[in-house]
Amino acid sequence: MADVGGAGRMGDGALWRELARPAFLRSSLPWRAAGYLLASGVVGLLFGAGLLVAVTVAGVLAVLVVGLPLLGALALVGLPFAAWERWLVRLLDGRPVPDPHRVPGRPGLAAWLRLRYRERVTWRELGFAGLAAVVLWPIDLVVAGFALAVPGYLLAALPLLLLDGEQVNLLKLWQVHSPVVAAGLGVVGLVALPLLAYPVTAVAAGRATVVRLVLSPGGQELRIGELVSSRARLVDAFEAERRRIERDLHDGAQQRLVALSMTLGLASLDAPPGGPLAARLAQAQHEAGETLASLRELINGIHPRVLTDRGLPDACVDAADRSPVPVDVVFDLPGRLPAPVESAGYFVVSEALANISKHSGAGHALVEGRYADGLLTIEVSDDGRGGAAPGGGTGLTGLADRVSVVEGTLTVSSPPGGPTLLRVEIPCLPLSTPPTGSA
Repeated sequence: MADVGGAGRMGDGALWRELARPAFLRSSLPWRAAGYLLASGVVGLLFGAGLLVAVTVAGVLAVLVVGLPLLGALALVGLPFAAWERWLVRLLDGRPVPDPHRVPGRPGLAAWLRLRYRERVTWRELGFAGLAAVVLWPIDLVVAGFALAVPGYLLAALPLLLLDGEQVNLLKLWQVHSPVVAAGLGVVGLVALPLLAYPVTAVAAGRATVVRLVLSPGGQELRIGELVSSRARLVDAFEAERRRIERDLHDGAQQRLVALSMTLGLASLDAPPGGPLAARLAQAQHEAGETLASLRELINGIHPRVLTDRGLPDACVDAADRSPVPVDVVFDLPGRLPAPVESAGYFVVSEALANISKHSGAGHALVEGRYADGLLTIEVSDDGRGGAAPGGGTGLTGLADRVSVVEGTLTVSSPPGGPTLLRVEIPCLPLSTPPTGSA
């Protein structure tokens, strides 16, 4: 091994392969292995002592009930200990150990705790922390201490004897009086030091392998993480594509239709009034106007410009203005929200208003939106006949799917006879700066 630089390129089993290389003893790996075992042993000892005290105190206080939250909190002690172990292994072989924990879908301590208690890796980390606190730290300290202390004592025998002038107690077991014997022991220590580098590194490699097996993401966790990441990428790509199509239609086809309608209007002015040509030009201009209106509705259905420029409240007001049922819109938001969240919220409101006008028989509807504790809540209610249910042609299943993509939930209360209440909750954080293209 060419020294530390090779550690960053180590793959699985590389530590074991390094033991067989001629340059092993000239590398820094034996010293890193000894340091790794010393650090893990000392921290394991301190962690075990602290854990014993905490469990004892929590067990005593549990009789008075106040210790129960502490017992629950002790289930999470494996998280910081596992983070330390993953960092320490990286110092040994240069390869990072991925963090298997998922990011909570919504901000806040409660969401974080719920997710952590449900994850299997949390309990694996707790088990490994208990193993390290009881079993591993003595092994680490004994191996590292023996490999460093014994050669160190042997090498120091002659200097200590010369300083004392009479004798030296070697390892507290053997009294040495002869400088020749002390020098011979120093030679033995000099030979033992590189020889002991092999078992020390082997033990460190074995321990690092255990850490990677237990504290790295499992196959299911990797798949879940990749699915979450890929879904987020797909959502972003889908929203970007919708905005591109909306922009192309708005700036391209719509402008051409406006120009065509104006050209037909000018042509009708030059046509003989009352003649067949004037009638046909008027009909063509009317058809162009109808097509333009349909195109505008299509653009609004793809991604309304007002949503991009002015945000969710104004977009919902625009949707309410186009509804045949009178709609009141009330929003209380701290600012702009992430584009996928605004898009999901808008299309839920738009589809809900379309359902109200088609199926509910309502005389009035209300759209309310608010943001609190990292959660966007949108409620759409009406005074119609009720009875809305998934699979009934109302598109509720599609709305639920759209909301779930941004980690949100959709609930509907619609008893027969009404009223109907549709609620959407989406975890998100406000943007510190407006999205690109906003006013």
